[in-house]
Amino acid sequence: MTKASIITVCLNSEKTIEKTILSVKNQNYQTIEHIFIDGISSDNTIDIIRKNLTANDLLISEKDDGIYDAMNKGIKRAKGDIIIILNSDDVFFENSTLENIINTFDKHENLELIYGNIIITKNNKTLRNWQSGEFLENSFTKGWCPAHPAFIVKKSTYEKYGLFDLNYKYAADIEIMYRFLKKFNCKYMYLNNYLVKMKSGGKSNRNLSNIFFQNIENIKIFKKDKSFNLLKFCFYKFIHRIKQFIN
Repeated sequence: MTKASIITVCLNSEKTIEKTILSVKNQNYQTIEHIFIDGISSDNTIDIIRKNLTANDLLISEKDDGIYDAMNKGIKRAKGDIIIILNSDDVFFENSTLENIINTFDKHENLELIYGNIIITKNNKTLRNWQSGEFLENSFTKGWCPAHPAFIVKKSTYEKYGLFDLNYKYAADIEIMYRFLKKFNCKYMYLNNYLVKMKSGGKSNRNLSNIFFQNIENIKIFKKDKSFNLLKFCFYKFIHRIKQFIN
């Protein structure tokens, strides 16, 4: 039976971590392990996790070199066939989400990854509706990228093509999606369903400084692509973002 590894990276997440845990526990599909990579929280995060740990789960609490390093630690320790990264303030969209993900992989055995849609919320209200859409040849250099919280990858794919590149502090998630989809042409499927509800305020868009440095890293990632044009990239990225707010 297909096993899923759910990786949750956390640091001082006492206000949200239990909702994330319950979101996993409430899934219809339960052939899973939940791996928590904690950056030595100083609040009640670890106590909340320990209270909810099962025999299949794993808690590692130690210093790391940032969120992508922590994600890499989780991927290396994962024993599942499918790896899902569920952040400590995110939840699955519905109780059948994981079952639908696993069924998609089981039905199409050649798939190396799938990606879907997410809702981004603020104060319990929908702020952005991120409908990822289909990947095309020059999508990334036109400002497009899938929603990383809904980017689900087989463990074997990480083993074959590598983990998060720690040279990127703000855009390693974009780099790995670009690498898998464009550089290595991984076999994928766009699952046109909502998979995750995400709270606004992730690392890359937490403030103007982070947004600036993420875009600098985006340029570094894409500039070697023959289709890359800075003005077109900025224009189309702005259009994609506006659509999310309008939707």
